[in-house]
Amino acid sequence: MATRKTLRGAITAALTAVVFVAVSGVEAIAAEWRPRPGMVYLSDMPKDGTTWYGMAARRGWISPVCGRSWPYPAVNVWSREVNTSETAAGRQNTVVFDSEAQAIEFAAYARQVYSDCPASPDHGPLPVVTGYDYGTVDVEEGATVQGMRVEYPSDGTYHNHLFGVGRDGDTVTLIEWESNWSTPPVDYFKNTTVKNVVNRLY
Repeated sequence: MATRKTLRGAITAALTAVVFVAVSGVEAIAAEWRPRPGMVYLSDMPKDGTTWYGMAARRGWISPVCGRSWPYPAVNVWSREVNTSETAAGRQNTVVFDSEAQAIEFAAYARQVYSDCPASPDHGPLPVVTGYDYGTVDVEEGATVQGMRVEYPSDGTYHNHLFGVGRDGDTVTLIEWESNWSTPPVDYFKNTTVKNVVNRLY
Protein backbone atom coordinates (compact mmCIF):
# COMPACT_ATOMS: atom_id res chain seq x y z
CA MET A 1 0.00 0.00 0.00
CA ALA A 2 1.38 3.44 -0.95
CA THR A 3 2.02 5.81 1.90
CA ARG A 4 0.86 9.43 1.96
CA LYS A 5 4.48 10.52 1.53
CA THR A 6 4.91 8.28 -1.50
CA LEU A 7 1.70 9.58 -3.10
CA ARG A 8 2.73 13.19 -2.46
CA GLY A 9 6.07 12.52 -4.13
CA ALA A 10 4.44 10.90 -7.15
CA ILE A 11 2.00 13.80 -7.58
CA THR A 12 4.83 16.34 -7.31
CA ALA A 13 6.86 14.46 -9.90
CA ALA A 14 3.87 14.29 -12.27
CA LEU A 15 3.13 18.01 -11.93
CA THR A 16 6.80 18.83 -12.50
CA ALA A 17 6.75 16.76 -15.70
CA VAL A 18 3.60 18.53 -16.92
CA VAL A 19 5.12 21.97 -16.26
CA PHE A 20 8.33 20.94 -18.01
CA VAL A 21 6.41 19.75 -21.07
CA ALA A 22 4.35 22.95 -21.15
CA VAL A 23 7.40 25.20 -20.85
CA SER A 24 9.26 23.15 -23.44
CA GLY A 25 6.30 23.48 -25.79
CA VAL A 26 6.21 27.25 -25.36
CA GLU A 27 9.94 27.48 -25.97
CA ALA A 28 9.62 25.31 -29.07
CA ILE A 29 6.87 27.52 -30.49
CA ALA A 30 8.86 30.65 -29.71
CA ALA A 31 11.92 29.17 -31.37
CA GLU A 32 10.00 28.71 -34.62
CA TRP A 33 9.73 32.47 -35.12
CA ARG A 34 12.49 33.80 -37.33
CA PRO A 35 13.76 37.42 -37.39
CA ARG A 36 11.14 39.68 -38.93
CA PRO A 37 11.80 40.77 -42.52
CA GLY A 38 11.80 44.48 -43.30
CA MET A 39 8.32 45.96 -43.61
CA VAL A 40 6.79 48.91 -45.43
CA TYR A 41 7.90 52.44 -44.49
CA LEU A 42 5.41 55.28 -44.37
CA SER A 43 7.54 57.08 -46.94
CA ASP A 44 7.02 54.19 -49.39
CA MET A 45 3.31 54.83 -49.76
CA PRO A 46 1.94 56.92 -52.62
CA LYS A 47 1.64 60.59 -51.77
CA ASP A 48 -1.93 61.56 -50.99
CA GLY A 49 -1.65 65.22 -50.06
CA THR A 50 -1.67 64.29 -46.39
CA THR A 51 0.71 62.49 -44.05
CA TRP A 52 0.76 58.72 -43.71
CA TYR A 53 0.75 57.31 -40.19
CA GLY A 54 0.38 53.89 -38.61
CA MET A 55 1.36 51.52 -35.85
CA ALA A 56 4.59 49.53 -36.02
CA ALA A 57 4.66 46.11 -37.67
CA ARG A 58 3.36 43.29 -35.49
CA ARG A 59 3.05 39.54 -35.47
CA GLY A 60 -0.10 38.17 -37.02
CA TRP A 61 -2.24 38.45 -40.13
CA ILE A 62 -4.47 41.30 -41.29
CA SER A 63 -7.36 40.21 -43.50
CA PRO A 64 -6.80 41.47 -47.06
CA VAL A 65 -9.54 43.18 -49.04
CA CYS A 66 -10.06 40.02 -51.10
CA GLY A 67 -10.48 36.39 -50.16
CA ARG A 68 -11.87 34.71 -47.09
CA SER A 69 -9.50 31.77 -46.73
CA TRP A 70 -5.74 32.35 -46.87
CA PRO A 71 -3.36 29.40 -46.24
CA TYR A 72 -0.82 31.23 -44.10
CA PRO A 73 1.19 29.41 -41.38
CA ALA A 74 0.81 29.84 -37.62
CA VAL A 75 4.22 31.47 -37.20
CA ASN A 76 6.45 33.83 -39.15
CA VAL A 77 3.57 36.06 -40.24
CA TRP A 78 3.82 39.84 -39.78
CA SER A 79 1.56 42.71 -40.75
CA ARG A 80 1.27 46.48 -40.74
CA GLU A 81 -1.61 48.89 -41.31
CA VAL A 82 -1.09 52.49 -42.43
CA ASN A 83 -3.49 55.36 -43.16
CA THR A 84 -3.76 59.00 -44.05
CA SER A 85 -6.01 61.35 -42.14
CA GLU A 86 -8.44 61.59 -45.05
CA THR A 87 -8.85 59.24 -47.97
CA ALA A 88 -6.20 56.53 -48.24
CA ALA A 89 -5.23 53.38 -46.37
CA GLY A 90 -2.82 50.52 -46.81
CA ARG A 91 -1.93 47.14 -45.34
CA GLN A 92 0.89 44.67 -45.62
CA ASN A 93 1.20 40.98 -44.81
CA THR A 94 4.59 39.27 -44.96
CA VAL A 95 4.93 35.50 -44.58
CA VAL A 96 8.11 33.42 -44.26
CA PHE A 97 7.68 29.79 -45.30
CA ASP A 98 9.70 26.67 -44.55
CA SER A 99 10.65 26.31 -48.20
CA GLU A 100 10.85 28.34 -51.38
CA ALA A 101 8.40 25.96 -53.04
CA GLN A 102 5.75 26.86 -50.46
CA ALA A 103 6.41 30.56 -51.03
CA ILE A 104 6.03 30.17 -54.80
CA GLU A 105 2.71 28.37 -54.30
CA PHE A 106 1.42 31.02 -51.88
CA ALA A 107 2.39 33.89 -54.20
CA ALA A 108 0.53 32.22 -57.07
CA TYR A 109 -2.47 31.70 -54.80
CA ALA A 110 -2.47 35.38 -53.80
CA ARG A 111 -2.36 36.57 -57.40
CA GLN A 112 -5.28 34.31 -58.26
CA VAL A 113 -7.31 35.60 -55.31
CA TYR A 114 -6.77 39.20 -56.46
CA SER A 115 -7.63 38.25 -60.05
CA ASP A 116 -10.87 36.60 -58.94
CA CYS A 117 -11.83 39.38 -56.52
CA PRO A 118 -13.80 41.61 -58.95
CA ALA A 119 -16.18 38.72 -59.70
CA SER A 120 -16.73 37.85 -56.04
CA PRO A 121 -20.36 37.83 -54.84
CA ASP A 122 -19.14 39.50 -51.64
CA HIS A 123 -19.45 42.88 -53.39
CA GLY A 124 -23.21 42.45 -53.64
CA PRO A 125 -25.44 43.44 -56.57
CA LEU A 126 -25.12 47.22 -56.33
CA PRO A 127 -21.57 48.17 -57.37
CA VAL A 128 -19.85 47.87 -60.73
CA VAL A 129 -16.53 46.16 -60.07
CA THR A 130 -13.65 46.20 -62.56
CA GLY A 131 -10.33 44.39 -62.23
CA TYR A 132 -6.98 45.43 -63.71
CA ASP A 133 -3.67 43.69 -64.36
CA TYR A 134 -0.83 46.21 -64.24
CA GLY A 135 1.92 43.74 -64.99
CA THR A 136 5.18 42.88 -63.28
CA VAL A 137 7.84 44.64 -61.24
CA ASP A 138 11.46 43.59 -61.78
CA VAL A 139 12.61 43.05 -58.21
CA GLU A 140 14.13 40.00 -56.46
CA GLU A 141 12.18 36.87 -57.51
CA GLY A 142 9.51 39.03 -59.06
CA ALA A 143 6.42 41.00 -58.15
CA THR A 144 3.10 41.78 -59.78
CA VAL A 145 0.57 44.60 -59.39
CA GLN A 146 -3.17 44.23 -59.82
CA GLY A 147 -6.01 46.62 -59.22
CA MET A 148 -9.74 46.93 -58.69
CA ARG A 149 -12.31 49.71 -58.88
CA VAL A 150 -15.60 49.39 -57.00
CA GLU A 151 -18.08 51.99 -58.23
CA TYR A 152 -21.60 52.72 -57.00
CA PRO A 153 -23.54 54.27 -59.93
CA SER A 154 -26.45 55.35 -57.72
CA ASP A 155 -24.42 58.04 -55.98
CA GLY A 156 -21.19 58.22 -58.00
CA THR A 157 -18.94 57.05 -55.16
CA TYR A 158 -16.12 54.58 -55.70
CA HIS A 159 -13.08 52.91 -54.17
CA ASN A 160 -9.82 52.25 -55.99
CA HIS A 161 -7.54 49.40 -54.90
CA LEU A 162 -4.00 48.35 -55.77
CA PHE A 163 -2.55 44.95 -54.84
CA GLY A 164 1.14 44.07 -54.93
CA VAL A 165 2.46 40.51 -54.53
CA GLY A 166 6.22 40.05 -54.26
CA ARG A 167 8.59 37.24 -53.35
CA ASP A 168 12.18 37.02 -52.16
CA GLY A 169 13.23 33.39 -51.74
CA ASP A 170 11.01 31.74 -49.10
CA THR A 171 9.28 35.02 -48.19
CA VAL A 172 6.14 36.51 -49.74
CA THR A 173 4.75 39.97 -49.07
CA LEU A 174 1.34 41.37 -49.96
CA ILE A 175 0.97 45.14 -50.03
CA GLU A 176 -2.37 46.88 -50.59
CA TRP A 177 -3.44 50.49 -51.18
CA GLU A 178 -6.96 51.88 -51.34
CA SER A 179 -8.60 55.27 -51.65
CA ASN A 180 -11.93 56.85 -52.49
CA TRP A 181 -10.28 59.89 -54.04
CA SER A 182 -8.64 60.51 -57.44
CA THR A 183 -7.11 57.96 -59.79
CA PRO A 184 -4.89 55.13 -58.51
CA PRO A 185 -1.16 56.01 -58.53
CA VAL A 186 -0.15 52.89 -60.45
CA ASP A 187 3.35 53.96 -61.49
CA TYR A 188 4.29 55.17 -58.01
CA PHE A 189 2.87 52.03 -56.42
CA LYS A 190 4.78 49.77 -58.83
CA ASN A 191 8.12 51.53 -59.03
CA THR A 192 8.40 52.88 -55.51
CA THR A 193 6.10 51.13 -53.07
CA VAL A 194 6.30 47.53 -54.30
CA LYS A 195 9.95 47.71 -55.32
CA ASN A 196 10.98 49.23 -51.99
CA VAL A 197 8.91 46.79 -49.97
CA VAL A 198 10.25 43.69 -51.73
CA ASN A 199 13.85 44.94 -51.69
CA ARG A 200 13.56 45.66 -47.99
CA LEU A 201 12.53 42.14 -47.01
CA TYR A 202 16.22 41.14 -46.74
